[in-house]
Amino acid sequence: MKNFLRENGACPVLLQTPYGIAKSPFMAVGRDHKLKNGKVVPGNVGHDRIQQAGGDQSIGEAIRHWYGIKAGRDFERIDLEVNIHVDPATNQSQFILVPTGVKLRDAKRSREVARIASPLSFHRNHYSTLWKQQIAQCSGASPNDVRWAADQIARVVADHAREDLGSVLESDLLRTAGALSLLGLNLSAYLGQGYDCIESQFQFLNLPVYPCPMEVKNRSRGFTYQIARYTNLTRAVVLCMEHNLVNPPHHIDVIELPALAEYLKKSA
Repeated sequence: MKNFLRENGACPVLLQTPYGIAKSPFMAVGRDHKLKNGKVVPGNVGHDRIQQAGGDQSIGEAIRHWYGIKAGRDFERIDLEVNIHVDPATNQSQFILVPTGVKLRDAKRSREVARIASPLSFHRNHYSTLWKQQIAQCSGASPNDVRWAADQIARVVADHAREDLGSVLESDLLRTAGALSLLGLNLSAYLGQGYDCIESQFQFLNLPVYPCPMEVKNRSRGFTYQIARYTNLTRAVVLCMEHNLVNPPHHIDVIELPALAEYLKKSA
């Protein structure tokens, strides 16, 4: 990575969050370069660094924001892993910063930062740790809401299983929007083209809002066309009745409503 910065001068930065990768205004800048009016120019700074490029906070404060770390104590140390990703759409390289641990000043020990696999997925083969933590928090705070959400989602699942109704439109899954909102997932307007609910948002635990495009499908395999068009590493989620998409890309999550309804009933 140091050699990369020596050769290229600077590189855009993406930040790993509990929800997945998020865009950021930061740039990784090499020791022999600097940013001037948004452009990379030679400069004898003498050290590699993460620099603001139009943002109003430091990279440390961005990590504090996304991981829900309380304000009031400065960081003594932040441990990071860094990966280099080449965007296939632009052929531009990006650094992905992955926090693995933080130590606050005057704290006795460091705090590990968990990396959650498929953080927004909930289907019969994978219950995300983030989802389970969110459901546990909702069950503790408002058990009646969780029971209602379970019943509402189960009703939609039951209707889709009825043979006498024939083929139910995929947009019928939107009847679960109210239940999902109680669980921290707010679906945006249904467009029916491109990404169905492109301005949807997750807000789990005490973490900030994470914008995430959503696709609504009866079966997740029908999402392959959108995957081919979605090369951005920030996450996208398919909401479906049946998860049958084999080997989805690592930045695509799947929510399977029957699995979610069953889990909610046990949790309420």
